[in-house]
Amino acid sequence: MNRKTLIALKTLTWIACLSPFALLVYEAVTNTLGPDPTSTITLTTGYNALLMLILSLGITPLRLLSPRLSWLIRFRRLLGLFAFFYASLHLATYIALYMNFDLGVFKTDITKRRFIIAGFLAYSLLVPLAATSTTWAIRKLGGKRWNRLHKLVYFAAICGIIHYWWQVKPGVLSPMRLTIALFVLLAARPVLLLIQKRRARRAVAA
Repeated sequence: MNRKTLIALKTLTWIACLSPFALLVYEAVTNTLGPDPTSTITLTTGYNALLMLILSLGITPLRLLSPRLSWLIRFRRLLGLFAFFYASLHLATYIALYMNFDLGVFKTDITKRRFIIAGFLAYSLLVPLAATSTTWAIRKLGGKRWNRLHKLVYFAAICGIIHYWWQVKPGVLSPMRLTIALFVLLAARPVLLLIQKRRARRAVAA
């Protein structure tokens, strides 16, 4: 892939990832967030955090399916950082608009409300991943340790999905699509790795 195409794709990715945030800002300014603005912000930021996290997880299986898609790796970190960005907005919404910066409320929620526990755990797992997303961090940690650390992303995604299910009312199926997408990715990864190993063995034998 040439440089101009890569720049164009990255620009489109930035625009696509920032669109939900830009729409929230526009709706806040025009007072069109709906009857429950806080809920709208919470659901939008939480959904997009999970969506971008799952999209970032989908890059490795796609690369394993076809070597021609190896260029996608250039977008994994970008998607992961946008997932952290929306997760941070999601947490900030809870702290500012639901908690009203009251530490006592947080202490109660983190011990008694299971969806808060799952959500906070998911965010806590994302923090070290975002902090070590730079090239400098990869060199400092070393490739193997960096890869082991960043496997936490799978646990973060699972906790995020659990948080989503526990947050919605019984019978609401809005988390289903993201749940299926994550399940498919998690199930496909070991299968694709096995296929890749077999291809490598055949190539060596040939």
